[in-house]
Amino acid sequence: MAEESRIRLAGVAKKFGNSVAVYPTDLSVRPGEFVVLLGPSGCGKTTTLRMMAGLESPTQGRVFLNGRDVTSLRPGDRDIAFVFQMFSLYPHLTVKQNVAFTMLAQGLPRNEAMRRSGDILRRLGLEGLSDLVPGKLSGGDQQRVGLARALIRSPQAFLMDEPLGTLDGSLREKMRETLRAIHNRSGATTVLVTHDQEEAMGLADRIAVMRGGRVIQYDHPRAVYDHPADLFVADFVGSPGMNILRGRRRGESVALDGLDLDLRVAGGDADGTLAPDPGREGDCRLGVRPENVLVSDEGAPCTVEHTEILGSHNMLTVRAGGGYLKAWLPAGIRFREGETARLSLLPSGCRWFDGASGAALPWRTLEAACRPTR
Repeated sequence: MAEESRIRLAGVAKKFGNSVAVYPTDLSVRPGEFVVLLGPSGCGKTTTLRMMAGLESPTQGRVFLNGRDVTSLRPGDRDIAFVFQMFSLYPHLTVKQNVAFTMLAQGLPRNEAMRRSGDILRRLGLEGLSDLVPGKLSGGDQQRVGLARALIRSPQAFLMDEPLGTLDGSLREKMRETLRAIHNRSGATTVLVTHDQEEAMGLADRIAVMRGGRVIQYDHPRAVYDHPADLFVADFVGSPGMNILRGRRRGESVALDGLDLDLRVAGGDADGTLAPDPGREGDCRLGVRPENVLVSDEGAPCTVEHTEILGSHNMLTVRAGGGYLKAWLPAGIRFREGETARLSLLPSGCRWFDGASGAALPWRTLEAACRPTR
């Protein structure tokens, strides 16, 4: 039986002249799911969203909504709410009237439309702005009002293009929590576009990481973070991204360039971590998150280059061999710049990639000890 989908893209692609914006893409969004399209500028995420909405016609492929082919339907016939990156508000209407306008246009009695408008404004912390006109609002507040105007509806899906893009850091974080809470209460199906990986990790049930018009990985946030599909995802997702080290596989040993650690591969899969495919040798890359780099008085020698004090923890940059690594440390543990320390790697946190293609290698279990060679 096929998986139930609210939105489904079947081989959808888009070209502008001779330029390919989106290569043939298959993507399904389940009812009530919050999906984030994540990637750098120009990766095709907004074009993909606009094809879902009907604002762009696919060059090939089909778009389905609740199992119905809507590829040829106009946006207004698809029963979706699209939240643009830049909102257009009616300048002569108050905030409350702007938010209620869509419901009034659909024939809802004025008293009910205004009641719903007040309710959504309270949820978004905008009730104090109800009687102001857009010209009296900051750009960030105008964006929040535009978001409220979309959220007042009950469509089959919400499609959002960078809805929090112009907000400052603290307000953006608060709005992220509010947006997720509204989604949880309403059970709405939501697809959101962003280039902010922290936003994606905080909001999504599943993340589609895009690059160069292709979906590179589509999975739950934890899986994308812990098991990136390739070196691009490893670097793009995470703040900072994964440390990437050059290595060479010989038999059951992996030698890392400039780093005196002995990584030995053992058999078995009891701990569920990663180890190399026994048939693969040669050039490889090792990826390890900063929280899995252990800096102490044991391990391979390294030099402390810089310490960033980030409140609950410190970010340490160390030089080992010819490269640099980032490591998280508890706030109480400190090293001086220029000091010699030692590092080791948490085996369960090591991820391996092909040296030529950058693709994650299908390695099953690593019970190796990350020991200094001398």
